[in-house]
This record gives sequence, structure tokens and C-alpha cells, in this order.
Amino acid sequence: MSDDHTHVQEFFGSRAADWDRRFPDDGPAYAAAAAELGLRPGDRVLDAGCGTGRALTPLRAAVGQSGLVLGADLTPAMLQAAVRAGRDRDGRLLLADVAALPLRSRSLDAVFAAGLIAHLPDPAGNLRELARVVRPGGVLALFHPIGRAALAARQGRQLTPDDLRAEPNLRPLLAGSGWNTTAYIDEDARFLALAVRAG
Repeated sequence: MSDDHTHVQEFFGSRAADWDRRFPDDGPAYAAAAAELGLRPGDRVLDAGCGTGRALTPLRAAVGQSGLVLGADLTPAMLQAAVRAGRDRDGRLLLADVAALPLRSRSLDAVFAAGLIAHLPDPAGNLRELARVVRPGGVLALFHPIGRAALAARQGRQLTPDDLRAEPNLRPLLAGSGWNTTAYIDEDARFLALAVRAG
């Protein structure tokens, strides 16, 4: 396991038990972002870096019982928190690294990724892996329940031009990883970038 993985697991593992209590009002933002994927009944969707599984319920509502909802996370404690919250009823949980997903190529219709991109050790390579498991024309949503400036203020840091989520940085990163950006929203209330898997 790389140092990056160890750091991510330590960071999130120590926060998993009270993660949902720290951010109790994020539910509607997750539901709205999940709706942006345009999922239909029967679709197959992955919540990449699902954490405590807050997106699993709206994703299940979108794809219905005939659809497939997967939640993958690198941190066992986050998946355990998802089970305690009962969210495993809405999706199958996988202990997995988004750098090497245990999924067939082109097997999904969409990927939802909340707060994930800032924690990827190899953003371009990891986004290529997400593209691998999505069919051509499938959708990716990169989401955060608050915008970049609000998040920087919360974390006590300055917003800098090299921020990976800044539009001039993110668009070419996605394009080079097999995704075509279709929407970019960065407001205080949310961050959302939507992209379609290139043919």
C-alpha cells in the first residue's frame, strides 16, 4: 500500500464515526447532484470514494430496484459507518481503490464522485480508470457540497490558481483522461463538474 493510501485511510478512518454528524445538512445537496447525472431506471452507477454512503440513497432512487448501485471506498471505517447508517441497503459496498476498480470495462452508465478528486494520488490516471469502467456516453459527476472558495475558508487556507478543481485546470485534466466536460459550477453552495465519457 502506498503512502498516499495510508494517509487517506488514516485521515478518513479517524473521522468516519462522526463524519455525518459533522456535515448534517449535506443531504439535499447530494440528492441534487445525483439528479444531475440524468440516471434512468435500470442504469448502473458507481459512487467512487463513497465514504459513509450519503449519495447511495438518491442514486438508488434514480435507478430503481432494477438498477445497480455500487459504493467503493478505500477506508474500511467509512464503509462500516455506511453500514451503521443502513445505506448498504441502497447499494453494494466495495472496499476498493479507484486506481484499480474490480469492475469490467464499460460496465457502468455513470460515476458519482463527491470530494474525491483532491485525494487522488494520480488524478489523470485515476480519472482514466473511472473512464474505463463507464460506457461511451456515460456520465461523471465530480461534486462537493460547498464551492472551492467556501471549502478553502473552512479549511483555513487560501484559494490558489493551482487548485485542481479550478476550471482552467480541471477541463484539460478531464479531457486528457477520456472525459468531455459538459458543465462546470462553482458556487458557495456547491461545486459540480459534469463530464461525458468520450467514444
